[in-house]
Amino acid sequence: MTAVAPGVFLQSVAKATPRDTPVTDDVRYGMLIDTTKCADGCSDCVAACEKENGLDLLEKPQGASDELWDMQRPRWIRTVKLKNNLTGRITSLPMMCQHCEHPPCVDVCPTGASFQRADGLALVDRHTCIGCRYCMMACPYNARSFIHENVQIKPTAVPRGKGCVESCTFCVHRLDRGDMTTACQDACSHDAIVFGDLKDPNSAVSQAMAKHTNVEIRADLKLNTAVRYTDI
Repeated sequence: MTAVAPGVFLQSVAKATPRDTPVTDDVRYGMLIDTTKCADGCSDCVAACEKENGLDLLEKPQGASDELWDMQRPRWIRTVKLKNNLTGRITSLPMMCQHCEHPPCVDVCPTGASFQRADGLALVDRHTCIGCRYCMMACPYNARSFIHENVQIKPTAVPRGKGCVESCTFCVHRLDRGDMTTACQDACSHDAIVFGDLKDPNSAVSQAMAKHTNVEIRADLKLNTAVRYTDI
């Protein structure tokens, strides 16, 4: 930080590395989550996601109750529990944007703010999002959040503003600079998350999916999700 006048400072900001190649459909990013390794009560992936994307910087609005803030605060990953009605077995797993091949959020967006990149990522253009929240209603995974309050502090890699919808991006800012891991994968101490290119048969995620039986959540919707789960 450099003083340029009394009380005026210039703060250096790390520049995001721009892509030097266009996004193509040569890759499709995806994730396999082994629910047998997900420990009940563990929230490492949630905490890492919030830190990586600046969600931990958001503060409860003045005068808001804890209950209201818990309902409205943005979450890109939620920990959910599924119960097998036949066996009674309860499975704990992380739920985030599933980056569907046929995303309902994109279909219902009236402005094109919800869009799908060539590499399969379902994202939101905050410049054209009008906050109608149609995409939130269309998402069968309850994966999107609405920003209700002004955001004073935010990382440069993940811009956000009041009145916009957002959700998990598979850490797109990492991917665009050449990294091939997500924050949740790096933080998982149980090695329950494998991420990579679904179109590369030699990638770790493709090999893991070939080795382990896995399923989509709400496979009946035929969305061909990029996130799959084992043992549910």
